[in-house]
Amino acid sequence: MSLTKEIEEKIERLQRIVSQAGLGGLLINSQPNFSWLTAGGRNGIDLSREPGAGTLLLRRDGRRFVLANKIEINRLLNEELDGQGYQPVEFAWEEEKGNPSLVADRARSLIKDGLPLGSDLPMGREVLLTDDAIARARYELTAAEVDRFKALGRDAGNAIGDVARKVEPGLTEREVARRAVDALAAVGVDTFVTLVAADDRLKRFRHPVPTELRWKKVLMIVVCARRGGLIASLTRIVCNGAIPEDLADRTRGSAYVNARLFDGTKPGVSGGDLYELAALAYREAGFPGEERLHHQGGAAGYRPRDWVAHPLSTEKVQNSQAFAWNPSITGSKVEETCIAFEDGIQIITATPGWPSIPIEVEGRAYLLPDVLSL
Repeated sequence: MSLTKEIEEKIERLQRIVSQAGLGGLLINSQPNFSWLTAGGRNGIDLSREPGAGTLLLRRDGRRFVLANKIEINRLLNEELDGQGYQPVEFAWEEEKGNPSLVADRARSLIKDGLPLGSDLPMGREVLLTDDAIARARYELTAAEVDRFKALGRDAGNAIGDVARKVEPGLTEREVARRAVDALAAVGVDTFVTLVAADDRLKRFRHPVPTELRWKKVLMIVVCARRGGLIASLTRIVCNGAIPEDLADRTRGSAYVNARLFDGTKPGVSGGDLYELAALAYREAGFPGEERLHHQGGAAGYRPRDWVAHPLSTEKVQNSQAFAWNPSITGSKVEETCIAFEDGIQIITATPGWPSIPIEVEGRAYLLPDVLSL
């Protein structure tokens, strides 16, 4: 699938939202949605913020506009939107700073039929927030996105696997994190999340932000790796010497839960059903209640998680939708990213040569990452 065809397919999905909601146009400003709609483009400057520097307007009649200040407009047109048919709407950065509603005002001036505008981010009381509908338009990956996601997962799995194999006891968590970030950067990938846990911190914290603690026996590395807007998540654990029996048991338990979730991730299944499946799997593995100590993961794509499975979730698995499950049993964790298809999931972040735990569910075998003994 060419980029042009991919982008046109996404435009069609959004135009259906415009038509069904009776809108005059739709504004796309969030960094994840901009990357999705432009097949990997970037409007992010300050990556700590959800909004990007530049807003796309899809008008009801099919015309496309990009609204941005004079600082950003030329780069967006030449490097992110080249050949995509966007007409520039430029304004002074001073105007933008002085008028928070400037983008919405300019967009409304381009809508001639008096119909309301929709937006993926809040743009004032007169603009309808349609982020949920836009998010659902993202969920089913195009064929080209599947290929890019698989390539990202392969590169991330290889890079983090190489880092994990080479960590020497005595390194600080921050140094390990730096190595992980550098290894991913070498293949054009940045990290949205980087967590590292040494020894007891793996037992104490589900989200171990790296510190100056030096690891001795056990080390966990977690990344959410992003390229072209797509984000793949994975976790690897290593042990200096023989793997303690308790760590091995807990990792096998987490792997069992992950395998059950992989097998249950089928188009049409709800997030609530998947949560209950995970809770059952923890009980079957001998670790009841662990599901209440951390979320189990969920749908992925242009965010680390588009939605998380929980008891009241009514979200449904879509065909060609990405998922990152991260079951954890206190002191261990298993995490891979997969894509769900009608005939089953495909794991995209596996590390070649990494020790694995084979789990069979309903006649299908799944290979989950084990702890690596260094």
